[in-house]
Amino acid sequence: MPTAPEPSISAKDKRPTKAQLSWLARGRDEPGGKLPLFTPAGQRVNDRMVKSCLAHGWAEPWFENPLKPNWLVCKLTDAGRAVLADANAD
Repeated sequence: MPTAPEPSISAKDKRPTKAQLSWLARGRDEPGGKLPLFTPAGQRVNDRMVKSCLAHGWAEPWFENPLKPNWLVCKLTDAGRAVLADANAD
């Protein structure tokens, strides 16, 4: 299983962008918190955004995709659910 980078202390305090919130929210109701590889418009999700969410601890790698090994299949973490709850409370 791939490993996610450890979130830094300062990263835990950072607020997600609208794009990050939108992507994370799409995993909230999916089985296991699976995050999408594609946008609703059918475009591939931005790798930099995914890696940023991984670095903040809001998402984590789930498993290797044997058909597309360079694609990160991720799932929502408890920290990701917490930032979504905080964003909805604002």
